[in-house]
Amino acid sequence: MARQSIADQLIGILVRAGVRRVYGLVGDSLNPITDAIRRAPGIELVQVRHEESAAFAAGAEAQITGCLAVCAGTSGPGNLHLINGLFDAHRSMAPVLAIAAHIPSSEIGTGYFQETHPDRLFAECSHYSELVTNPAQMPRVAQTAIQNAIGRSGVSVVTLPGDVAAREAPERATELALVTRRPTIRPADEEVAELARMIDEANRVTLFCGIGTAGAHDEVMALAERVKAPVAHSLRGKEWIQYDNPFDVGMSGLLGYGAAYEAMHEADLLILLGTDFPYPEFLPKDVRIAQVDIAPERLGRRCELALAVWGDARETLRALIQMVREKTDRRFLDRMLKKHANALEGAVAAYTRDIDRHTPIHPEYVASILDEEAAPDAVFTVDTGMCNVWAARYLTPNGRRRIIGSYIHGSMSNALPQAFGAQIADRDRQVVTLSGDGGLAMLMGDLLSLVQYDVPVKVVLFNNSSLAMIEMEMMVDGMPPYATRYPHTDYAAIARAAGLHGIRVEDPKRVREALHEAFQHDGPALVDVVTDPDALAVPPKITGEQVAGFALAASKMVMSGGVGRMIQIARSNLRNIRP
Repeated sequence: MARQSIADQLIGILVRAGVRRVYGLVGDSLNPITDAIRRAPGIELVQVRHEESAAFAAGAEAQITGCLAVCAGTSGPGNLHLINGLFDAHRSMAPVLAIAAHIPSSEIGTGYFQETHPDRLFAECSHYSELVTNPAQMPRVAQTAIQNAIGRSGVSVVTLPGDVAAREAPERATELALVTRRPTIRPADEEVAELARMIDEANRVTLFCGIGTAGAHDEVMALAERVKAPVAHSLRGKEWIQYDNPFDVGMSGLLGYGAAYEAMHEADLLILLGTDFPYPEFLPKDVRIAQVDIAPERLGRRCELALAVWGDARETLRALIQMVREKTDRRFLDRMLKKHANALEGAVAAYTRDIDRHTPIHPEYVASILDEEAAPDAVFTVDTGMCNVWAARYLTPNGRRRIIGSYIHGSMSNALPQAFGAQIADRDRQVVTLSGDGGLAMLMGDLLSLVQYDVPVKVVLFNNSSLAMIEMEMMVDGMPPYATRYPHTDYAAIARAAGLHGIRVEDPKRVREALHEAFQHDGPALVDVVTDPDALAVPPKITGEQVAGFALAASKMVMSGGVGRMIQIARSNLRNIRP
C-alpha cells in the first residue's frame, strides 16, 4: 500500500473536519496539495480567477454554513493575494483555514524566486499562522489550526513548502480529535445579577444589538417587552434583530436611519448586546453602558463601561430575563417609536418624488424593488460603498434571509466572490449580489467562474460610473470630488460575452421586469442598472463641520434617504402605543 504524503495527510484531516471543497488557484508549490485533492474522495478544488476571490468565497461559505471553509494559494504572490479576503473573514469571525504553499524549504531565507514569509505576513489576519518544516509537525499543526479557526471564530494559516508537502509521511495520521463547533459561554451569576440590578434601577433602557445576537431574537424581544426598551441594531445585527420586532427604532452608525441614535443617547442605561460597534463617535458619552460579548477582548474597547459581561448573548439573556422586574412605564419606548416612524416618513417623502420617472434611476428604487422580488430565504452579498446604504435601508430581513458584506474590514469587490462561495455551498438557494460598478470591476474575472461552475448567482449591478461613497466623504471634508468618476460601461454586454445572461436597464419602469427575468433564468445572470451617481445618503446625526463641508463642496446636492417597506413596519409598531 502506497505511503501517504504530507499533502495526503492534510487533505485527509480536512475531510474529517467536514471540509468538502478548497477554493484556490493552482501553482507549482501547491501541486502536491492539488494532486492530493484530486485523488481524495469527498473533496474538490474550486477554481477561481484570483486568490483574493478564493478567500472571500471561503469566508462567505463559512458564514452561511457556520462550518470550516478552506482556501489555498501557491508560493509568493499566489498566497499573498489571499490576504485581503482573509482579513475580511477574520474580522467577520468566519472560520477559515488558508493553505499557503511555500518555496522549497532548503531555500527559505536566501531571497529565492517568489520568496516571502507567509507565517509572518498572515499573523495580523489570523488567530494562528504556522510554518511546517518537518513532516512530523503536520498532523498537530493542522489540528491546532482547525481548532483555532473554529474555536476562536476566525482565520488560521498553515504555510507548507512544496517539497515538504510532497514527502512521505512518517506514519499515517492519528485519529485526531477535532473541534467542530463553538461552545456557549454563560457569564458568572454575579455579573448577571449586577446587570439585572442596573436594569431595575434605570428608568429608560435601550438595547443595541449586533451580530452576536444571532440565534437570540426571541430572548431580545422578551427582554425588551419586560423592560419596555427600544431595540436598535448595528448593520451586522440587522438580519437577526429587525424582523418581527415591535420595539425596532432602526440602525445607528454611518449608514444608520430612524431613531436609533436618539434612543441610545436619551437612555439612562444602554446595553450593547453582541456588538463590537466600530464607531465610538455614535455612542453616548454621558449614559451608563453595559456590554455583553462572547469575546472578552472586545469588552470596553469602544467606550467606558459601567459593567462588562463576558458571555454568549442568548445564554446571558435567558438567565437575565428571569431576574429583572417587569416595567410598566412605556413612555420612553413609545416616544422613540414615534420618532422612528416620523424619521422614516420624512425620508420616504424625500425620495419618492417622481421615483418611477427619474433617470438616471434612483438606486433606492432599485433596492426597494429587489427587496420585493427576491426570495424569502435569499442570500444577499453587498459591496462596500453606497450599496451598503441601500442594503441597510431597503432589504427586509425575516429570519431566513442572510445579508453578508465586508462590514468590518470594508473592502471593495467583496460581493461577487462572496456570492460565488455562498452559492457553491448551497446551489438550491437564491443568491443575489448588490454590486457597485467600482467593486465589480476589481474582480470581474470571476464572472467566468460563475459560468464555469454554472452557479445561478444573480448579480444586480448599481452602475453609477462613480465611487459615490468616496465622493460623499470628499464633500463632507469640504473637497470637490476628484478622480471618482469612470466612463460609462455596458457591463451587461461584458456579462453576455462571458456567458452570463446580461440585461441592461436604463428606464425605471423596466427594473421589476428585468429582476424578474434574471431570477427566472436557470444560470448566472447580471442586471446592469444605470443609477444616479448623485443619490447620496447622510448619517442619522450630522455635525456642523460636516454641514459646512457639504456647503463648501457644492451649493446644491441631493441628500436622499428612505427605507422601503420598513416604513410599513414602523407604522405597524405604532399601533402598540397605548393612548
